[in-house]
This record gives sequence, C-alpha cells and structure tokens, in this order.
Amino acid sequence: MKFASVVASIGVACSTTSAFVVSPNGQAVRTKSSGTSMIGSRSENVLHKFDSRSSALRMAELAKGMDGEDYELLSLPARKGRALKVAIAGGGVGGLTTALCMLQKGFDVTVYEKTAAFARFGGPIQFASNALSVLKEIDSNVFDRIMDKFTFTGTRTCGIKDGLRADGNFRMTDDSLAYLWDPETPADWFVKFPLKECADLYGLPYTGVIDRPDLQDILMDECRKIKPDFIQNGNPVTAYESHGKGKGVTVNLADGSSADADVLVGSDGIWSAVRAQMYGEEIKKSSTDLTKRQGCTYSGYTVFAGETIIKTPDYYETGYKVYIGPQRYFVTSDVGDGRIQWYAFFALPPGTKKAPSGWGGSVRDDQADPEENLVDYVKSLHEGWTDEIMEVLDSTPPDSVEQRDLYDRSPEFFRSWADGNVVLIGDAVHPMMPNLGQGGCQAIEDAYVLTETLSNIRTTEKLADSLQQFYRKRILRVSIVQFLSRLASDLIINAFDTPWSPHDDLGKSWKSYLTFFWKPVLQYAIFPAQFAYLYSFHPTGDMEGIPAALESKWKTEHYDTAEDAFARVAEEGQAAAGPSFFEKAKVSETVLQAKRD
Repeated sequence: MKFASVVASIGVACSTTSAFVVSPNGQAVRTKSSGTSMIGSRSENVLHKFDSRSSALRMAELAKGMDGEDYELLSLPARKGRALKVAIAGGGVGGLTTALCMLQKGFDVTVYEKTAAFARFGGPIQFASNALSVLKEIDSNVFDRIMDKFTFTGTRTCGIKDGLRADGNFRMTDDSLAYLWDPETPADWFVKFPLKECADLYGLPYTGVIDRPDLQDILMDECRKIKPDFIQNGNPVTAYESHGKGKGVTVNLADGSSADADVLVGSDGIWSAVRAQMYGEEIKKSSTDLTKRQGCTYSGYTVFAGETIIKTPDYYETGYKVYIGPQRYFVTSDVGDGRIQWYAFFALPPGTKKAPSGWGGSVRDDQADPEENLVDYVKSLHEGWTDEIMEVLDSTPPDSVEQRDLYDRSPEFFRSWADGNVVLIGDAVHPMMPNLGQGGCQAIEDAYVLTETLSNIRTTEKLADSLQQFYRKRILRVSIVQFLSRLASDLIINAFDTPWSPHDDLGKSWKSYLTFFWKPVLQYAIFPAQFAYLYSFHPTGDMEGIPAALESKWKTEHYDTAEDAFARVAEEGQAAAGPSFFEKAKVSETVLQAKRD
C-alpha cells in the first residue's frame, strides 16, 4: 500500500480524535491526540515514529547511533530528515543574529524574549570590521540594510587626546614627538588608532555605529520573512531540563508553560537565567559590597553616558576620541545625524548611583536625586580639563544622562559554555568592558560559529558534542578579546596619566613618564597588533572594492543629514546644561590655561 494511502486511511479511521497532514518532505504529522504510531518501514536502522514530548507531535526519521540507540536525522535544505528545533533565550543582538543565521540554515527557531513588546529605545552600538564581515557572510541583504543606517567612524581620525593639553578648539594636529624640542608644536593628540589601515589590510568595511532600534528592526524583519511567529514576547526562559544525549531539552517559561527543543541557546544577557542554572548562580545576587554580582566582578569603573547635537570644528574629521587624564577618561563618538554620544569613565565604588540606568537597551529607572543636574556633576569631575569636554557637556540635555556600573567576567577556561543540550553565547557567558566595542561583535561571531557547527551534524546523537566543539572553537579568541577590553580600562585608569612634557609641569608623576614612554610602543606595535587581531576573524575574506564604495556613498549622506540636524537645532534649540553650545562655554579655566596665565 502506498504511504499516502496509509495516511489517508488512518486519517478517516481516526477522524474524531486525530488529524494528519503530509509535510513537504513526505512525512506524516499528527496534529492532535497522543501516543506513538508506526507507519511502514524503510530499513532496519531508519524508522518513522512520533516524538511524544512535543505538543505538536511530529513524524521523525531515525538512524542507529554508534551506541546502538536510535537518534533522529536532522535536515538541511538538501538533506533529508527534520529541522533542528532551537529555543533561544533572549532577543538582543546576539539572540536575534543567532535566530536569523539558524533560520537561514533551515532550523526551526523560537526566541523567548522578556520584554512584552519591542520598542524603539537604546543607544548606538558599535560594529567593528570583524562583525561587519560576519554579517555580510550571514546575509548580504541584511548587511546592505545595516549599511543604509550606518555611520562610519573608522574612516576618520580616531585616537587618544590629552585631556588637559587639548587647547579647546577641537583642532586636528599631528601626534608626532616634535613637541619635545619645539614648544610651539601642539601636543593635543597622544596616539591615533590604525582602524582604517587594519581594515584595509583584510579588505573589510570600516568600523562604525548603528542605532539599536534600527538594527533590531532589520533583524526582526528578516527573521519574520522566514518564520513570521519566530519570537514570543513577554515570556522569558526561567529554567530548563536537559534530557540527555540526543533527547533534547524542555524549556520552562515565565508564564508557567514549557516548550521542547533539541537545543537551548542562552543569549539572555549578563544576568542570564540560563547561566544561573548552568553554573549554580542566583540571578542578580550581589555581595554586600556590590563587588560581586551573579558570578560577575565589578570592574572598578562606573560610566556616565549622554548624547547631544553639536557641530564641533572637527566633526567631519574625527570618528571617536578618548581624552585621558588622572583617574578617568572621556570618550566622544560621532553616531550620525549630527549627534555626538559621550561616555565618562570614573574609578568609583560600585553603587555610586547618580543617574538613571537605561542606557544600552535596558529599562530606564529613576534618577537618585531628581533635582540634581547630572551634566554639572560630570563637569565637576572634570574640573580643569579641556574646554572641548565642557563644550560637549554644556550642549547635553541633563535628562539624557544615564549611568551604569560596569561588570565583567573572567574567561571560563575550566567550565564549558555548554551543558548537555544547552549552550551560552554573548554577554550571557563572556560580558566584556566596552572600550574596544567588541561585546556585540563577539556575540555575532558566536552566532555564526554556533550555527555553522550545528549545521554540520546529521543526527541528534551529535548535538551535545557539537556544543562542546563550539565552546572549544570560541574560548581562546573570546578570552583574548575580553583581556584586551579589560586591559584598555586598567591601563588608562591605573597606569596612564597626563604624559610628561619638557615645556610644562602638567605631567610629573611616575605614571606621566610611563605614559610618555608608552607612546611609540602603542602607536607602532600594540595598537596595530590589537586591531589586526580583532579583524582577523573575517569569513567573507577580502571584500575588494566594496568598503571604499560604501564609504564614498556614505560620506555625502552623512554630511547632508548632519547639516540638517545642525540647522534644526540652530532654529529650534535644545535643552542645555549651561550656555548655548553656539556660544563659548563659560566654565572654570582649565589646568592648562591656569599654567599659561
């Protein structure tokens, strides 16, 4: 009897309790009732059976494993079997990129996200050249859509400026050592980063930023084209039960329901519920001094962030700048449409709470003291620094300032990221300091490598082993990037100071001499090696003329949108912490000016 006839006859006989459909690959699927049925046979080692764990019972194709057990065949578009079923905890950058990558491979993916509905909030996120290469390899259309919303920073001057000696005019000067013998040579710039040169080394697109809401919209839209109901909002993963080799995992959700999958991917952020169960942690539990929180360590730094529209004299010439000085540093970055986002890093105890903490996509909470002007507070911590910082701060609406204590984790050399049929990626297992802008980039790399690893297995027998293989592939690179990200903060805060100069006494401590001697080492050895390593993961290979073409197209658009924003603010104004940013900020004189006077 033909297979279709068997299905039809069973469907008639059981019409009051069951319904059967034939899937595109010719398998029978029962959509109601329970139990196990056998329909025909194919060989001694390949059978059809229903998986009773799934709420929607499916017909599975089995293959005999090396241990004598039956394991289900997993399909790809050109390979028989059923689709690998994946549950993803968390719908952030890592979770959505993983979903897209896996959906394109033919996996059956569901994302469980805690927010009830996605809203357009969250600031810009940096994508370095390595992440852009991965996105291009995953989907050229996604890459093109991201480029349409992108602001390049790595095509322009980026680097470290002297927070005390910069003269306040945002001037573009050389970073040579000529100031040592020529007192008229400016010493504004300390070191410049070889971002463009290292991207050109591999033929990759240049580093830049995209607004999180735009990125989120693109990834969500592309995922829905493949599976419209791929995401469940307002129902996060709270726990899981792994059933052993080839037997899948049951995912427990916040509303009390559960779902079955072959693999659970924990991409639920630094305070991960999946990691809490895997490593025996308590979610968000802190030590009394707040230096430890759910297995993460306080970095020693808190960061304030704000955003403003301001046309500085160097706006079109610089991508991002790091102003260094005693015990702190201040970063500004062009984020497109005339906007500058700034970050102020301070070595303060954890819990030194001043500003709301909604930056980065989390829910914004209340300000500790609603009456306090947070811009004035940040300015007070930079007393005596260059007017360039004060001008940016004075143009910033105080209610836009946010704060976050920075936590990270040590590399997991002695504990795998995987446990049975469950695996961790991104900030859920390797959160890192934001100095290199690699947090989201490494999550994207995780998504790509994990998908490629899983797509190479043919049966559920190999799932747990493949997750361990993914961990082994990623642990060394991610650990190096974590180390470099942390080192950048530790060096700037603890080992860097205002560099020594023979023409003033602004830098006379041992740290100042050390910083001075670091300059050629950083410029010609450390920074080139660092960025060359970061960009060395580039699955696209050399993209030849594409990066230059993208930069050329973007430059005109960037100028037009920025000028529109500047004109709008000039006409309508914006809330400011001090004088209008079209006037020179009247702030306390800088240390440099005091020395000159």
